[in-house]
Amino acid sequence: MAKKDDKDASMPTTRLRRTAVVGRLAAEQAARQYGTRAANLTRSEEDARAASARRQLESAEQIVTALGTMKGAAMKLGQVLSFLDVGLVPEEHREEFQSKLAALRDAAPNVAFKDMKKVIEADLGEKLGDVFSAFDEHAIAAASIGQVYRATLREDGRDVAVKVQYPGIATAVRADMQNLGIIMRLIKRMVPGIDAGELADEIRERVGEELDYELEAANQRRLARIFRGHPFIVVPEVISGLSRERVIVTEFVEGAGFDEINERATDAERDRLGEIVFRFYFGCMYRHHQFSGDPHPGNFLVMPDGRVCFLDFGLFKVIDKRIAEVELHMQRLEVAGDAAGFHALLAKEGFLNDPERMDPARLLEFARSSTWWYIEDGEVRLTPQIASDIILGVATPMGEHFARMRHENFPREYLFGRRLEHMTLAVLGQLGASANWHRIAREWTFGDAPVTELGELEAAFYARRGR
Repeated sequence: MAKKDDKDASMPTTRLRRTAVVGRLAAEQAARQYGTRAANLTRSEEDARAASARRQLESAEQIVTALGTMKGAAMKLGQVLSFLDVGLVPEEHREEFQSKLAALRDAAPNVAFKDMKKVIEADLGEKLGDVFSAFDEHAIAAASIGQVYRATLREDGRDVAVKVQYPGIATAVRADMQNLGIIMRLIKRMVPGIDAGELADEIRERVGEELDYELEAANQRRLARIFRGHPFIVVPEVISGLSRERVIVTEFVEGAGFDEINERATDAERDRLGEIVFRFYFGCMYRHHQFSGDPHPGNFLVMPDGRVCFLDFGLFKVIDKRIAEVELHMQRLEVAGDAAGFHALLAKEGFLNDPERMDPARLLEFARSSTWWYIEDGEVRLTPQIASDIILGVATPMGEHFARMRHENFPREYLFGRRLEHMTLAVLGQLGASANWHRIAREWTFGDAPVTELGELEAAFYARRGR
């Protein structure tokens, strides 16, 4: 990776030049899309789908190219739009496209510690040595908009994690957000039914919030309070007096990362970790109506005592209780196989542009094709292939339901819930975890008693807390 001060004559650096590049990509894609539609009139159905798939890949690659012109927002948008790596390209091109998107997500700025130190001292208003008795200058983790360091507080000797924003990154990201509408138009050509304006607004809002570490600290404090004393979930406590807009300080937690666990874990250990991950992300959304929108293997650690520590609450969503109940009602209707009721509910919530043209049975089949793993009552060992098949099956031109469903609507208030669902599934697939996910989910979907040991421990915890 080039150093931050290396020059790249081919990379537009001003917003005006970046806009020109993205605008040209959008215009080129419009022309290609028009040509494909015209040619499809004379092709067989199989040939037409293959041609559309090729155009889909070109569109997705153009989005990556456009994001590559965004020095500030590339990594963050690569994360927020990460459904692209499994959702909008044909299976045969998926590996190639994933590598391009991964390079985008991993394109962390190369910033010297002396510059990161200036951010810390400016935000805290004190010299580093006055606050910390020890500070390791080598980052222990790199995030999309900052890095994490290990330090020791001078005041009480506690080990802490110090998350610091890259200098100037907030300005760069906010400037690049102005070009988001053009990228959304590229996405809309792939998924015509999506409300690109609402999607852009939701992404801007979430990314804008993530730039404010004081807000992230507040998110983390809320979840730390909810899970304080939990038998197997840990959210590190925030050191409120040392958290600012660009710096957040939390207690330091020792633990094994995903790659280490995945290499040596037994099936029983994978299953236990998978159930905890499922309970944390899905349970937060449906029990507490707030959740981290970034389920990711790098965002949790397995502690020596077996508890799992969850990290990174910048991309965070609080949902209205009514929205959570609508989603749970959808799941109950899916479990019951009530196609008419499911159709009526989605029509009422604005998912269907023309309800009369949508067959209820087909709509229910479409929904269950992505939720069957926790809707059906049975043991399911998830794999990367199962996760890919589920997401690819509903979101690509080669998917059975794509041609019809791509024209339907997706209200913005449900967007990040689906992102959480798909990304949690992807993590569980990488882990290879097995469970009767349906029986676990019934605890919050139907209010059933737990059927697993972890469920009983969690039920006792909530009982003590009066929930």
